[in-house]
Amino acid sequence: MGIKYPIFQGGMAWISESGLASAVSNAGGLGIISCVNAGTEVIREEIRKCKEMTDKPFAVNIMLQAPNDAEIAQLVIDEKVPVVTTGAGSPAKYMDAWLAAGIKVIPVVAAASLAVRMDRLGAVAIIAEGGESGGHIGEMNTMALIPNVTDAVSVPVIAAGGIADGRGMAAAFMLGAEGVQCGTRFLGATECIIHQTYKDKIIAAAETDTVVTGKTLGHPVRALKSPFTKKFAAMEKDPSVTPEQILEYGSGSLRKAVQNGDEVYGSFMAGQSVGMVREIKPAAEIISEMVTDAVARLKGGAAWVEE
Repeated sequence: MGIKYPIFQGGMAWISESGLASAVSNAGGLGIISCVNAGTEVIREEIRKCKEMTDKPFAVNIMLQAPNDAEIAQLVIDEKVPVVTTGAGSPAKYMDAWLAAGIKVIPVVAAASLAVRMDRLGAVAIIAEGGESGGHIGEMNTMALIPNVTDAVSVPVIAAGGIADGRGMAAAFMLGAEGVQCGTRFLGATECIIHQTYKDKIIAAAETDTVVTGKTLGHPVRALKSPFTKKFAAMEKDPSVTPEQILEYGSGSLRKAVQNGDEVYGSFMAGQSVGMVREIKPAAEIISEMVTDAVARLKGGAAWVEE
């Protein structure tokens, strides 16, 4: 990747823009710009802003179910983006063009079987994301997912889901991963653009303060417990409410949380690691602390094993 530390910042819709991505990249990690819910020209502008703010590698995250995914797929080639991460589908139809352009493609997967397919397509690495993460999640938990994926593929694996400090980073390495991706931890970054109400909720939350909704729709999402998630869950259980009505109620809920701090209709997405995010600090400090702690944990870990 050409980065100093094996730490990726998650591509979070409405949140991961050039300011946060460049701060993470400048600190030695891999900053990621999210394309979700943004027009093609908006993403072009964010990419160019990021280039102005850092000379380090950064990535663009492409959700393959987005209506403008084909435009974004070409945009990253035109703008010479060094790394692309993908989610919500297979990048197969774009892989040849991306690889020919020298783009390093790293898909996000939630199962070993999907990881194998991505490896065969030419992915340079795999992000294996456990269900502890925030936002859209899979069924497997990180502890079981990572060793299964690392056993199944020939490329490096980046662990995601429930990782927010050096302990999680060290544990991911012991499970076979060669890097980590953090989303929830960077919600507490000074450079993160989420509304202050969102940040306050992240800092105040405990590890039990998240809930998963959307399972009945086939799209489970983890977020902080709130009036929105309570109403959403009730609608899912009500046989008189159609899936279309539920989807309409949830439409725009993340944006309402990010931009307005809407405590009634906003979805404050966060992972189970939220209880470890206790203060707001610059991305550089977050990364430095993670690396320092991970090294210390790895050096001391052998003390608990007797040969």
